[in-house]
Amino acid sequence: MIPHTKNLRLQDKVAIVTGAGTRGPAVGTGQAMATLFAREGAKVLLVDLNTENAELTRQTIVDEGGDATVFQADVAKEADCQALVAAAVGTYGRLDILCNNVGVSGNGKVTEVEEAYWDQVMAINLKSMMLTSKHAIPSMIAGGGGAIVNISSVDGIRPGLWNNAPYAVSKSGVIALTHNMALHHGRDNIRVNCIAPGMIYSSMVAGRAEGELRALRRKAAPLGTEGNGWDIALAALFLASDEARWITGVVLPVDAGLMTMAPQAVLQFFE
Repeated sequence: MIPHTKNLRLQDKVAIVTGAGTRGPAVGTGQAMATLFAREGAKVLLVDLNTENAELTRQTIVDEGGDATVFQADVAKEADCQALVAAAVGTYGRLDILCNNVGVSGNGKVTEVEEAYWDQVMAINLKSMMLTSKHAIPSMIAGGGGAIVNISSVDGIRPGLWNNAPYAVSKSGVIALTHNMALHHGRDNIRVNCIAPGMIYSSMVAGRAEGELRALRRKAAPLGTEGNGWDIALAALFLASDEARWITGVVLPVDAGLMTMAPQAVLQFFE
């Protein structure tokens, strides 16, 4: 499913989407968010370390008549985060929306993880969101307010099937960061919310979660259907839009109901 809403819910808004490129073959969350935001009237700065991936997203947006610009950045570095915000404001004149979407997997128990690997996962998954927000918020304040959407994970709410302590802890940190920023910047008319995707099929897992594993992921939640990047994008669109004007500090699982279940409930799906 590729949503074509065209209600212009983000008309005249300027958005930054980090991790906006596509690694294929499945649609990525950043790619889907950027594309959907542009369809809804936003001008979008497409931030990615790989400009070729981001250019694929930009071409889709331009072909549909939208407005997007590619910006290369390593969001684990403060100078790059400062520069990407300056690029958005310099190109489009303001900043209304920030989607912090960059993330990498991080496997292992704490007894197995190397220090450098732990630091790398935390820098990319968590520190990056702090740094982009640090530099985006003053620009949003100057424009009268804005909306920040951080992408966490259900693994940040409770441990999952895999030994991935670095990833899970970083995503828990994203939730705490969301709560803190929502509290600190509410009076600045800045809303900060968080999406916790479930076991979606996206470019992050394509090629690694196939066959029996892909089927297991699909069957593990109450709806028993497979989610994708568009499901996350539709939730982000709502949270970024003025329709969510009275919502801040929320962690929204988009997970086919996975977080509603007690662990033993999954057994009924495999009888």
